[in-house]
Amino acid sequence: KFDIDASPIMRIAVSGKRNLREVSEIARKQVKEDIETLRGVGQVIMVGQQQRTINVNVDPDKLAAYNLSIAQVRRAVQAQNIETPGGRVDETRRELVLRTMGRIQHAADFNSLIVGNFQGRPIMIRDVGYAENGVVEPRSLARLDGENAVQLIVKKQSGTNTVDIVDRVKARLNELRSVLPPDIRTEVIVDQSRFIRASFEQVKFHLILGAILVAFTVFLFMHDWRSTLIASVAIPASIISTFTLMRAMGFTLNNITMLGLILAVGIVIDDAVVVLENIFRHIEEKGETPMSAASKATREIALAVMATTLSLLVIFVPLAFMAGRVGRFFQSFGVTVAFAVAVSLLISFTLTPMLSSRFLKIKPGEKSSKESRFYSWIDKSYGWILSWSLSHRWAIVVAGLVTVLWTIPLFYAIGKNFVPTDDQSEFEIIIQTPGGYTLAETDRLLRELEEKIKGLRGATNILTTIGNTTGNVKPGQGDVTSAGIYVRLVDLSQRDYSQFDVMAEVRKLFQDYPDLRVSVQAVSSFSGGGTRLTDLEFNLRGPSLDKLQEYSDKIMARMRQVPDFVDIDTTLSVRQPELHTLVDRKKASEFGIQIQDIASTLQTFVGGEPISKYKEEDEEYDIWLRAVKEKRDDPQAVMNLTVPGSSGQLVKIANLVNLNEELGPSEIDRYNRQRKVTIVANLLPSVPLGQAVEKVRGFVKELDLPPTYTADFTGRAKILAETATNFAIAFMLSFIFMYMVLGAQFESFLHPITIMLALPLTLPFALFSLIMLRQPLDIYAMFGLFMLFGIVKKNGILQIDYTNTLRAEGMERDQAIVEANHARLRPILMTTLMLVFGMLPIALGQGPGAASRASMAKVIIGGQTLSLLITLLITPVAYSLFDDLGRAHGYARVKEKASVWGELLWGRIAHFYRLARTNGRLGRRP
Repeated sequence: KFDIDASPIMRIAVSGKRNLREVSEIARKQVKEDIETLRGVGQVIMVGQQQRTINVNVDPDKLAAYNLSIAQVRRAVQAQNIETPGGRVDETRRELVLRTMGRIQHAADFNSLIVGNFQGRPIMIRDVGYAENGVVEPRSLARLDGENAVQLIVKKQSGTNTVDIVDRVKARLNELRSVLPPDIRTEVIVDQSRFIRASFEQVKFHLILGAILVAFTVFLFMHDWRSTLIASVAIPASIISTFTLMRAMGFTLNNITMLGLILAVGIVIDDAVVVLENIFRHIEEKGETPMSAASKATREIALAVMATTLSLLVIFVPLAFMAGRVGRFFQSFGVTVAFAVAVSLLISFTLTPMLSSRFLKIKPGEKSSKESRFYSWIDKSYGWILSWSLSHRWAIVVAGLVTVLWTIPLFYAIGKNFVPTDDQSEFEIIIQTPGGYTLAETDRLLRELEEKIKGLRGATNILTTIGNTTGNVKPGQGDVTSAGIYVRLVDLSQRDYSQFDVMAEVRKLFQDYPDLRVSVQAVSSFSGGGTRLTDLEFNLRGPSLDKLQEYSDKIMARMRQVPDFVDIDTTLSVRQPELHTLVDRKKASEFGIQIQDIASTLQTFVGGEPISKYKEEDEEYDIWLRAVKEKRDDPQAVMNLTVPGSSGQLVKIANLVNLNEELGPSEIDRYNRQRKVTIVANLLPSVPLGQAVEKVRGFVKELDLPPTYTADFTGRAKILAETATNFAIAFMLSFIFMYMVLGAQFESFLHPITIMLALPLTLPFALFSLIMLRQPLDIYAMFGLFMLFGIVKKNGILQIDYTNTLRAEGMERDQAIVEANHARLRPILMTTLMLVFGMLPIALGQGPGAASRASMAKVIIGGQTLSLLITLLITPVAYSLFDDLGRAHGYARVKEKASVWGELLWGRIAHFYRLARTNGRLGRRP
């Protein structure tokens, strides 16, 4: 069981100071078969091995001289190399199994095997050829740094952990080295866990640094180390609690779940900070005792905190269950963040008030934390702008509309991408040599290229592979014109240039080889599911292969005029030189010969075929029958081969067929019963996939294809389109769920709209920040937008909730709006800056995996900070406008109480603090 779309997780080179056949036997018996027993390993493919066999090579001329056919040799070997049971012999007290022991025991004995009779004497194999220990004709080759080796390609089972499997394989290799012959070396060349580990360490560092910066933000506003510690406790408490769910769900600590935890660092502390700030405000401004403030302030803010958290949780419901490959990929991300946020709500209602009641202390006459010069300036400036906005409400509305409308041109202006390509210090070169190249000629060319690639800056290992690496071809088969060169570079920290610079140098190097079809691409662990692992794949389908080639040639010509595309190629197979045997049916029928007889004779003489098994100890090896090399590698010699007629006479093939050399494709692709040609290309690192897709669409429109021909994208472009659709559905569902939660919390149809009006305002600022930072909109950025929607509405909930509270106490509406927004400004600024500081290490991070994570952080930081002012203004303005609308239509004034179910939930929590206040300290029984 293995994922055919997955890239290999390991490539192991096995080499030694002995012939390649012996190395191959050791690699197969002692390494490959042992690794395959490990849990989680799906498949181990051998490349470059020489497979032992018994070769029976016959001379067609000698066979003809003795009036023997190749079919008689086949039947003779099969009939005289058998071991079969013959029943049972029952004696009085025992039973004996009868067995015919006819297997040939030694390879040399095949030479004495009788294959026929001529003029009264037996004809043996040695009379018409010879049998020897040998190998199946090699159709693949592997080489490490110029030395021949056997390559083991390890793939894992679907759903298993890469790092875990790699560790098991490495541990087993260490065990095997102690029992392998001293001259046999096993070296891990490609190790997908290297990048994963390095990236994971970076994420772990960012998690710790983000937590420290978040805690610093609390101290910056509160000016109190006790408050900082109380709020900061929510981070480890929430994160550690999340590990419990991750274990129960079968999640591992990987780059995706760790990325979710980094994001959670800036979110899980929000609830605790909002509750703590309100408690702190009650102590500072109202002079309440910490015990009393902990109870009253938490009760006062409970509805808002529940609303912010629950409305954020519902964001992750469609996210965790989003369809498509990307949805499955990020399921653990959504569930991890959701659980961390849910735990943070519990902590903010229990641990935070309890610690505040015991440890918060304000000294008499101590200066208020809000009286700092910096915060006082912010508070006064915001108060003036807010008052002006309430007096010029329609100016704010127009500004908001213009801001939202800017989303449209910004969306079309920004580049769209699938996933960023990270510098993993490795890349591979996929090479297709001209049709008709032999293994020896391809090998000669690859050796020449290796020497040039060795001179590249930073190259440490070069692993060369020729032939099929999928493991789905039979021995003696496979395309020897396809090859690959894997290049390992020194670590990123040891060089001041990127792997993409080196890849560009490789492309220049191959300009001297115009006959080669080359693709230089990064080693990807996330397949796009297409024909190749290139950046762009585009299908043309239709009835005529010639027309498909004409259209594909025109599209590729247009693509070559644009510098965005590199490694442009087509899957239309290389025109392979072929020898076509055209049978004269009339002549063949005169001799009683069927076309099948001719085809079978040619297959055995020229291609060879396994006809039996040779057993040695516990191993079985194929016995291959074939013509001697000099009689099969020459077209004229092929014409001199003979085939038996119906009367027993041998007829030369030259009398029955015409042999013509033609050119033809080695394979023809079809999709939905239509012939298909796929155009593939890679993109320059700075070119977004979406931009390239639009350009190719334009080239196709220029062709004005007939109705019987269709064109569509596959691979990463197709997944990008599917992901955008799935995200749109998830966005709509999230809006519906958020409205339902907020409506239930506030028991209002209008307040949820007031709060959610700020959400579209973040989009243009998020897109603008990506454009300014030259970052395309990829799937990580889309997740960032998702998070941004859940985060931004928190501000509106805090503003609306306290405004309603003040109005319920009898305060006039506009005054309540101003007072509420003044009171909630500090927690809003704190939660905003905490999120920004928590994301800063990711946005500014360098090193392994930084490119993938950066876009999410940049979206959140840019959207949150740039939209902060207008969202702080649009919510109170919208609140007042909707309130006027409600009065005009006779709607009731704000309810004096919060939602009933919110009161019930808080009632049980408040009971805990009443007991604590009555008994003087927490923990004493009443």
